[in-house]
Amino acid sequence: MKAVIQRVKHASVKVNDKTVGEIQQGLLILLGVSQTDTEKDIEALVQKIIHLRIFEDEKNKMNNSLIDEKGDILSVSQFTLYGDVRKGRRPNFMQAADPEYANELYELFNEKIKEAGVHVETGEFGAMMNIELINDGPVTIIMETIDGKII
Repeated sequence: MKAVIQRVKHASVKVNDKTVGEIQQGLLILLGVSQTDTEKDIEALVQKIIHLRIFEDEKNKMNNSLIDEKGDILSVSQFTLYGDVRKGRRPNFMQAADPEYANELYELFNEKIKEAGVHVETGEFGAMMNIELINDGPVTIIMETIDGKII
């Protein structure tokens, strides 16, 4: 599983010019699901993301987590994170999970975040989406899991 995590002051996602998800301070997460991902990968990623200390404290040090800040998450599925560009000029998406399995794990990822007490807004799985954000910092972190471990 791959996640691009961006600390934001505001983020929204639109489908057909209609806003389907919107947050203020928090994290925009672009989530890619591979064929081999399982619930273990979700558990590892969720726990790391919500406790990741990338928000500034009163001394402007990155010591606070999303939980500390009571921030929200805008979660957007993005299979293109598994685009392999090592050969040729067109990305190969063979590592990406099939849509049915990817959606199942994407929904479970969002549910696990909610269970941890974090408000989650989402995009629309499989739709063409437009994302607007104000990246705070900017702070962008890329995470990947294999076999339930952050690598």
